[in-house]
Amino acid sequence: MLYYLFTYLRQHFGMSGAGIFYYITFRAAISIILSLVISMVYGKRLIAYLLKKQVGETIRDLGLAGEQQKRGTPTMGGLIIIAAILIPTLLFARLENVYIILMIVSTIWLGIIGFIDDYIKVFKKNKEGLAGKFKVMGQIGLGIIVGLTMYYNQNVLTSREVINGHPVVYNKAEQVVSKPYIRKDEIGNTREYVRVRTATTTIPFVKTHELSYSAIASFFGAKSIKFVTPIIYILFVIFIIVAVSNGANITDGVDGLATGTSAIIGVCLGIFAYLSGNYIFAEYLGIMHIPNLGELSIFIGAFIGACVGFLWYNSYPAQVFMGDTGSLALGGIIASLAIIVRKELMIPIICGIFLVENLSVMIQVAYFKRTKKKYGEGRRVFLMSPLHHHYQKLGYHESKIVTRFWIIQIILVILSIVTLKMR
Repeated sequence: MLYYLFTYLRQHFGMSGAGIFYYITFRAAISIILSLVISMVYGKRLIAYLLKKQVGETIRDLGLAGEQQKRGTPTMGGLIIIAAILIPTLLFARLENVYIILMIVSTIWLGIIGFIDDYIKVFKKNKEGLAGKFKVMGQIGLGIIVGLTMYYNQNVLTSREVINGHPVVYNKAEQVVSKPYIRKDEIGNTREYVRVRTATTTIPFVKTHELSYSAIASFFGAKSIKFVTPIIYILFVIFIIVAVSNGANITDGVDGLATGTSAIIGVCLGIFAYLSGNYIFAEYLGIMHIPNLGELSIFIGAFIGACVGFLWYNSYPAQVFMGDTGSLALGGIIASLAIIVRKELMIPIICGIFLVENLSVMIQVAYFKRTKKKYGEGRRVFLMSPLHHHYQKLGYHESKIVTRFWIIQIILVILSIVTLKMR
């Protein structure tokens, strides 16, 4: 909103200094600052309100050290995160941008699902919360919205260079939607580009680093590409959103783990978004240029600031838990961002902690069922799943577990950024 206000003031009244709002880096920086202020200042007030209303966490007896001390700690703190993301985004981002709209929808959508789950647990005194099938249905619904928008929206485009009068297209399904236009590269040479609509993603560690979903659909026959490609794409988007949001939800089991991990992942996705949205950097690095993607930096800045600000109260010993209101929203945001910046195939690296936590639960459950059927009693691979509880059972303090998981996530982020050149 402030972007449009200052734009109006500059155009009609020649207001000096208003032009600074045209710079994405300035708006992203101020977005981080404001989200930090909201989460840290107003977060404290929300915690006091939740304590007054006795909106406390119900702790299951898992036999873990220190778990009983957490009984009664306020939950539903994810409301702090959501507010600290949305307010700076609404103030500083260009709200007609399709990627900004998509991220606002993703945040609110899964935030509402998580809120309903927490509400049932806290106020209805039902420890099970919202039935799992309804959570999955909500995640699938968001996946359909994101998939359809990314595939069919006219403003979701990528750039292709024109060489010898012909655009460099990677497959026949790419549709050129603009006339050629001229850009200067990093050394001042002029190059000609067009914009195309295409469903593609990035393959890490491969020289030909783009993969078209129509290439996957071609396995079903050339005649089926037009109809099969959107189905494959949307199903893949649904899978990613369900997997990552559940991964974030499972990871939120010890103080500060999910919050800190999400902030680190946000930095990685913010770098990808800014570089892919800037044609000079994209050309220099030889990566996909996605027009108007840089605007997403404002949202990601707010996301990082909200996570860091919430961590002030969520680090050990936690004064507030985010609940499913926060964890489902964080996972959905990260999944949607990865899809928008065309890095969904890199999620196993970018979201490595979420992946391992998810796998630890799946392995534990599968092995328990298999051994129970074979031997008459279930056996376990881990002392307890998810993985962070396994280390708690081994006697590690949760602060040490969280810090080491953060270090691993930082290493994974560095590896992800290295893929920009390591092909």
